[in-house]
Amino acid sequence: MKKLDTQSPDFQAELKALLAFETAQNPEIDRIVADICADVQKRGDAALIEYTNRFDGTSAQTIDDLILTQDDLQSAFGRLPENIQTALKTAARRVESYHKHQKMESWTYEDEDGTLLGQQITPLDRVGIYVPGGKAAYPSSVIMNAMPAHVAGVKEIIMVVPTPKGERNDIVLAAAFVAGVTKVFTVGGAQAVAALAYGTESVPQVDKITGPGNAFVAAAKRRVFGVVGIDMVAGPSEILVIADGTTPADWVAMDLFSQAEHDEIAQAILIGTSQAYLDEVQTAMNRLIETMPRRAIIEASLGNRGVMILAKDLDEVCEIANYISPEHLELSVENPQEWAKKIRHAGAIFMGRYTSESLGDYCAGPNHVLPTSRTARFSSPLGTYDFQKRSSLIQVSEQGAQKLGKTASVLAHGESLTAHARAAEFRLKD
Repeated sequence: MKKLDTQSPDFQAELKALLAFETAQNPEIDRIVADICADVQKRGDAALIEYTNRFDGTSAQTIDDLILTQDDLQSAFGRLPENIQTALKTAARRVESYHKHQKMESWTYEDEDGTLLGQQITPLDRVGIYVPGGKAAYPSSVIMNAMPAHVAGVKEIIMVVPTPKGERNDIVLAAAFVAGVTKVFTVGGAQAVAALAYGTESVPQVDKITGPGNAFVAAAKRRVFGVVGIDMVAGPSEILVIADGTTPADWVAMDLFSQAEHDEIAQAILIGTSQAYLDEVQTAMNRLIETMPRRAIIEASLGNRGVMILAKDLDEVCEIANYISPEHLELSVENPQEWAKKIRHAGAIFMGRYTSESLGDYCAGPNHVLPTSRTARFSSPLGTYDFQKRSSLIQVSEQGAQKLGKTASVLAHGESLTAHARAAEFRLKD
């Protein structure tokens, strides 16, 4: 891992360079994705089958070869060992419980002249969830995307998931069963996003697409935004660990590995106030890497984008953390709740030495679909609110129309919109 010191005159420039990364805006990727989306929009199922066979190495003859029913999902669940079944149900229950706290309810009030104002909350009708496949299986992504949609009241949840070489992962499909997914299409990539956005003969058009994917998926989501809603354009996974030296070095080393093993372009950052402790963590990493099945991916990730930062104190550490605005932030320090008050920008904050980020990935309860690439400065984790929408309610009383009508008339004339003004004036008694 690279080593940086906040006292270095080049620190800010070096940090900025390490954080800069966005494959979804690659012009070549955008061109390929644009062609795929246009083709799926034009040819529907035929294009979807063709791209799936080409990119995933499958041999589907008809769209039925790419559709899984509830019976298929239940069968996958039944094939799993009991301990995995229990783990899936436990995670789903905890995620559901947490997201119930986020559910928004409709509200109204009346002002002094009897005018009713408020907000009506309604769920989306149909959503599409993208579940990554390829380098690893992600049943947790199924649960994290589907459960808040259920809590919100969404009636139809369509899942797409790539199956390279036609290999279907029972744990992923079982998670879809547990999470109540309506239907599964074994397709992925930009073609899956396009199918959800535009609809095909077999894939229904959805109102919103959620879930992370690779650079092609991210580019496709950006392209179809406006036709449908999206949760976010997700980049590579990230973790920032703030350590004051009180957490065993092995624990911190493994927390860094836990994000690095996702992908060669994932990012792991450790910030501490003691060079001796940073060295201790590096020594632990050198030893523990020998035990990692995904060692090559971890080493590539840490070598390309990993960094250890030496800061003068925890106040400075928090300032740096707010600039980085990480997807996952571990506060592996004493009194973590106090230090959390200084964090303004992070997708999720994991407080205390016993709170490994991996618990949040699977079963703690909060959502693991989080803003990346510094977008936590202005966006939030996926939640129940992403599957609800708000309609303003306005019911003006006769008395209220007398006062509001005059105000609206003055402003409308000021904008030279005579019909606007007259519409309000017609309702005036004098």
